[in-house]
Amino acid sequence: MVTVAAIQMKSNRPNVNQNRIAMEKKIREASAAGAQIICFPELSYSSYHLTTEQFFAIAEPSNGNFVQWLQALAKELNVVIVGSFPEIKSGNLFISAVVINRSGTVLGLHRKSFLWGKERETFTAGPYMYRVFQTDFCKIGVLICYDIEFAEPARLLALQGVDLILAPSVWSKEAEIRWDVQLPARALDNTCFILGVNTVGEGACGKSKLVHPTGKVLAEASKSNEDILKVPIDISECTKARKQIPYLDDFPKKLTPGGYTEN
Repeated sequence: MVTVAAIQMKSNRPNVNQNRIAMEKKIREASAAGAQIICFPELSYSSYHLTTEQFFAIAEPSNGNFVQWLQALAKELNVVIVGSFPEIKSGNLFISAVVINRSGTVLGLHRKSFLWGKERETFTAGPYMYRVFQTDFCKIGVLICYDIEFAEPARLLALQGVDLILAPSVWSKEAEIRWDVQLPARALDNTCFILGVNTVGEGACGKSKLVHPTGKVLAEASKSNEDILKVPIDISECTKARKQIPYLDDFPKKLTPGGYTEN
């Protein structure tokens, strides 16, 4: 059993100090309530709706103050934290999410690989690489917002044995139906838990949700209010679902431009 928490929050733009204060308060609140894996929305550290100049002004490297601050909190509170921030590397900006184990160790970083609309004017797409992180509680993967609208990234994580996919997002009201369809679809397709973590305000649809490996929505936050969606899950449900629905066993192991082959 592991208890996961989606921190559905609205960030203040572009006041990173206020955002850090709000994030720390919510981390401590979630931890005190028993959460062991805590995930924030996309770009919660900076806010999503900034200009290119504002992003460059507050972006940090992967070992910068923001990540070090989350490391200290994870270690103090004995929790896994996934936090998203604008990362700068070699003059390029990425929408990134860092995964920190409860020891405070950075397990890795996911850079958003599928950029949506005007994001391309500011950010560089991350590589089409999807890695499973072995935390002390379970195997997790991270897909940021638009990443999870494509079937392949989630399937690549599932083929590596992922238990839980976290989806930090800024998902709009206009695309709400896709949020409601695609998260359960990704969970069912890959017989794993999906935790969609959305923001509210500024056109976002909220509704952070936890989806069972069979596609059933187990819990969902409100459309408009900040919330901490905290849910205990049984990781063994992934194994049970994969026995009942053998998608992964029956899926050919190699994909080529001409189709699937077993060799």
